[in-house]
Amino acid sequence: MKRRAVQLLIAIAIAAVCGAASSRAQEPTTKPAQASAVAWLSLIDNQNYAASWDAAASAFRSAITKEKWEAAVQAVRTPLGQMKSRELASAKSTTTLPGAPDGEYVVFQFTTSFEQKATAVETVTEVMENDGTWHVGGYFIR
Repeated sequence: MKRRAVQLLIAIAIAAVCGAASSRAQEPTTKPAQASAVAWLSLIDNQNYAASWDAAASAFRSAITKEKWEAAVQAVRTPLGQMKSRELASAKSTTTLPGAPDGEYVVFQFTTSFEQKATAVETVTEVMENDGTWHVGGYFIR
């Protein structure tokens, strides 16, 4: 089960990278999901990694333990230094992602600058949970 959940998380991240690059204009219906993504990224920016896991989608939390998430995100983000700027590059709503169950998703790509990396692309996949709220289901940075 855990292996399937990790595969799902990876599939969402891959789909986000492939799918979001084609959309440059933000759809008006993505605003609530964007607010969730920005709030979640703020947790990451402030090194509140445990809180970012707590705020993530249920599938995300099922795919990786809080401890493993904290270690993984710290290993990726620490070398980059502090976030200097972040700009929304694209937002794409979809109901399907490869390897993921049908649902409501918004894939965001942000162009981000860090102290130690002038230009990075952060991809955040938001998923609408059963209670009607948006939560991060995937995060990828390159």
